[in-house]
Amino acid sequence: MTHWTPALVEERLAEAALILRRLPDPRRRGYFSTWPEIVHSFADKVGQEPKQMRVLPSPQAISRMEETLTWTGCLEPIDGKIVWMKAHGERWKEICYAVGLQRAAAHQHWAYGLSVIALTLNRQPVNRQLSKRKLIRLARGA
Repeated sequence: MTHWTPALVEERLAEAALILRRLPDPRRRGYFSTWPEIVHSFADKVGQEPKQMRVLPSPQAISRMEETLTWTGCLEPIDGKIVWMKAHGERWKEICYAVGLQRAAAHQHWAYGLSVIALTLNRQPVNRQLSKRKLIRLARGA
């Protein structure tokens, strides 16, 4: 059994965001093309950038991602949004603009969200009456 820390939670959320990006795009049902597939000749391909190959994630990685997607259910909506935006690699400037907070406040919400998730995964009680700073210290020291 793993003892969860905010750093481990952050790594797992970043992995889940990466796996979400690697999944194939969803297709709409009912829409299809009756046109034949276009076959490009060598002359058509000269000068074009090579198409990057998309590596699909393993079933174990998808299972870990699905488990990770449920973790933000115990957070306030703003904390969950900040945690997921940071996991997707967004810069603090975009995060602050999206949630309407200063950088220090957004960083504190992010650290608080990771700490709440870590404490919840460790099956420790989360006292919502504690200040954000005390709960973050509790999760890091626990």
